[in-house]
Amino acid sequence: MCLETPSLEQASYQYTRAATFTVLQEGLVSFWRSWVWLTDKMSGFGLSSALLSKARSDFSEELVVVLEVFLGRPCSCSSFSLCVFLAFFPSSCAYLCRMNTTKRTLKISNTLSGKKEIFSPLHEGFVGMYVCGPTVYSHVHLGNCRTFTSFDIIYRYLLHLGYRVRYVRNITDVGHLTDDGEDRMARGARINQIEPMEVAQKYTLDFHEMMRTLNNLPPNIEPRATGHILEQIEMVQRILERGYAYERNGSVYFNLRQFSRDYPGVYGQVSGRIMEDLIAESRDDLKSQDEKDHPADFALWMKARPGDLMVWNSPWSVGFPGWHLECSAMSTKYLGQTFDIHGGGVDLKFPHHENEVAQNHGACGCSPARYWIHTNMLQLNGAKMSKSEGNYITPEQLFSGDSPLLSKAYSPMVLRYYFLQAHYASVLDMTDDGLLAAEKAYRKMMEVNKLLQSLPADTTVYDGSESAHDRAILRHIEAAYEGMDDDFNTAIALAHLNELSSYVHKIANRQIPLNDVSPWVIERLKITFRTFLFDIFGLRDETEVAHGNKVVEGLMDLILEIRAAARAQKDWATSDKIRDTLAALGIAVKDSKEGASWTWL
Repeated sequence: MCLETPSLEQASYQYTRAATFTVLQEGLVSFWRSWVWLTDKMSGFGLSSALLSKARSDFSEELVVVLEVFLGRPCSCSSFSLCVFLAFFPSSCAYLCRMNTTKRTLKISNTLSGKKEIFSPLHEGFVGMYVCGPTVYSHVHLGNCRTFTSFDIIYRYLLHLGYRVRYVRNITDVGHLTDDGEDRMARGARINQIEPMEVAQKYTLDFHEMMRTLNNLPPNIEPRATGHILEQIEMVQRILERGYAYERNGSVYFNLRQFSRDYPGVYGQVSGRIMEDLIAESRDDLKSQDEKDHPADFALWMKARPGDLMVWNSPWSVGFPGWHLECSAMSTKYLGQTFDIHGGGVDLKFPHHENEVAQNHGACGCSPARYWIHTNMLQLNGAKMSKSEGNYITPEQLFSGDSPLLSKAYSPMVLRYYFLQAHYASVLDMTDDGLLAAEKAYRKMMEVNKLLQSLPADTTVYDGSESAHDRAILRHIEAAYEGMDDDFNTAIALAHLNELSSYVHKIANRQIPLNDVSPWVIERLKITFRTFLFDIFGLRDETEVAHGNKVVEGLMDLILEIRAAARAQKDWATSDKIRDTLAALGIAVKDSKEGASWTWL
């Protein structure tokens, strides 16, 4: 079943609307403030206040039209406001156009080709993305958290670029067998002495709560395997009809050797290995190996054994679908036979994703996804996480600090910030020292944003020129976007935000005079920080929740007043004691000519 796709005109219109909204959101404040400055200056040339007031009104009404002209939509505009603005502020106009209306070039490391490729969606302005979700038989682990947070950031950035995204992430609640052939859901039910669907419901809710805790956006569609048994049966029938499967004693197996003869080189593309090696790695001790024509053949439908709890009727037997089948059936139903992006953890390359590709080719003769993205592993203290070896931390232990491997508790946003510091495709090693550093960096970034948002954009001293500081700031902003354009590299984008943080401090401390940075650049900087930190990176400002209440602020004001009085009396011992005690509590006191201020370390 193919997804109904929009017409070219519909896709173009929706993309333009999304891009226009982004431009309006980010450009309105800068344009308006600059226009206010301009009309104020023009009043000195003897223009009447009534004319200037009307010009301002015209400008605000026509700004949408002006921006649509920049976007290329058919529209004419000969407004006085546009002509004057282009004449007086060509650099700011050009910059806004360049940053917001030029379609960015996004590159993705495509596992299927082994190359970094320019992303071109199947349908202009639309993206279909399928990510393999959790098997809900136990609590989510930190490796899962990294994988789904990485795809959340990818989803967020695609939305930021103006795409309409259909994000599908499945729930596996049947068919994922353990090494000894037992269904993981049935094992969970046996251990907990409850029904399998109780297990699925319990751990699905647990998974959703963890995703909310980490501030991950929900997918557009979250289908369950048990809710799509008919679609899976239909796909098995199509594969049988096309000659790539066979039935044995009520079970149905995929004929991998026949498939490899008809589609040479396809099986093995995702994992990057040749067919013979993959077949050699197939295990001989798995369930029903004696029924198969070849050990590498994999199950599409399994006949139920006595005692199996989760079973359904099918044309071949009472049984249940193979684990790999659900993703092929559900991605086809909701995204079409071929769609844009398929994602998952690196551990799913083989056999899960290889088998998905084979199933889709077997059913319809086409590959499911054009771009495959795989996140890498999360290690702990330089080694693979292992419960048996004691090198293991659950998310709950991380947030509570209840682990001998941790010196303290860390918040969900510190964990998210930790993930941001590495590219999704690289192995990330988690250590207590690294988490401490990430906590400090996260808090500093939140404080920098607060400081930045409080900076005035002084239009009264702006002469319309572009300074060296302007150009340096804009280069870092563009470099942050280029980092995200380069395969969603959050580490590069974050590094440039840190570079921009130094400019914020210098401007706030008057090391860079405020009138040396153009008002529209300051506004752009404010928007960039808010957009990256909260919209793209998906961070929350936990310092506001934990510390930014009136009680704390009132107490700190009182403490700083007491310290100021001590300093006025040259009681340096008391002054230093207050400063050092606050520092031990994670609060930094900064003295300046204007007085003392405080921030969280």
